Amino acid sequence: MKHLLGTLLLLATLPAAPAFAQTACTPGTYAAPDGDFVVLVKSPAVAAPGLRYMFRDGRRGATTDADVPLTCGTGDVAVGDKRWAPIAFRETPATFDSVGTKMTGVLIEPPGNDAKRPLVVMVHGSERTSPIGGVYGYAMAAQGISVFVYDKRGTGGSEGEYTQNFELLAEDAAHALGRARSMTAGRHGRAGFFGGSQGGWVAPLAATRTKADFVAFGFGLVASPIEEDREQMVSEVRAAGLGRDAEALVGRLSDATGKLLLSGFAEGYTELDAVRAEMAGHPWAAKIAGEHSGAIARMSNGALRRVGRARFDNLELIWNYDALAALKKLDAPLLWVLAGEDREAPIETTRGALLGLAKAGKPVDVYLFPQTDHGMWEFTTEANGERQITRITDGYLKLLADWIKRDVRGTYGRAERLTPR
Repeated sequence: MKHLLGTLLLLATLPAAPAFAQTACTPGTYAAPDGDFVVLVKSPAVAAPGLRYMFRDGRRGATTDADVPLTCGTGDVAVGDKRWAPIAFRETPATFDSVGTKMTGVLIEPPGNDAKRPLVVMVHGSERTSPIGGVYGYAMAAQGISVFVYDKRGTGGSEGEYTQNFELLAEDAAHALGRARSMTAGRHGRAGFFGGSQGGWVAPLAATRTKADFVAFGFGLVASPIEEDREQMVSEVRAAGLGRDAEALVGRLSDATGKLLLSGFAEGYTELDAVRAEMAGHPWAAKIAGEHSGAIARMSNGALRRVGRARFDNLELIWNYDALAALKKLDAPLLWVLAGEDREAPIETTRGALLGLAKAGKPVDVYLFPQTDHGMWEFTTEANGERQITRITDGYLKLLADWIKRDVRGTYGRAERLTPR
């Protein structure tokens, strides 16, 4: 799965600052008396001295934007005619060992010592960028949750080699929760995981390796990486207005490329050649991408034999990973939030699996935000079908925090609850 934060940074790259840009903004999280908040952080997508901002309702941008909805003051910010004061988080750097590797993280705690305060470890996506200092950890902490964020192995300050091996990443997440618990002894209540994107594969597996009181997910999959690729291609042909024959063709392509991947590019060439012959009669097939199948189909067999593994299978991804099996082992409450129009992680198989778990008696709460793409981004669609993201959908951040605090009430933007209460 393409990494979450890298995708956000790419899609949210902002234009150069206007001449009147603010320069006095100080990184921090600022709260209104009613609990609303805005997070200001440094970001490689925003030219200095500008900062990235994110409100609780999902509005995002840069302090250098012409229409920025806040004004930075000395030690506070103004939103409309109200002054919002900074939240004095306690931030504690940490290290921990996992499978012989030294990992780095940061614990973010809201003010005070509340023995019932929830503790969450954030299990991020497949990005190589550090989540430490990012908006999401502070957005959780601003809502009364202690948050532990850490650099994945081989990224940021953590040692080791970058990998997408779910088993190894789950061990890291489990050790992160253990470290966070020890750091907050006597000042936390229930503790668990939040996983976004690829974290939807890793966090449930981590919860089978250590005690977790809850597991929450955003825009993840209950499907294997091979199934993800197939569903992406089916989504592409549906978006193009093509019919069942096209869906069947990309399904056969996924079967062929899946055989190549599972055999280390030793088997599957006969099947791939047959699919290529069928695709040759359809001009639309040249635009099919998926997660990997489109690129594989457009490489020669000779090239695939020489460099296929190096290009497509060099990160120890478990291609036929059984995501549902891990969820079946869990008895802890689960929250799963789906992006209704997710092109990167299509939800059809995932929604069916989750509703099946709920019907079987598992404590699963499933919500769907309509007209959102991967990352819970709202978007507009241009005439050529390209999507332009606008904001994180209203209600998503608050739903996550309220559910973790066991305080879900009322409505959350346009969220639709798919499971009964």
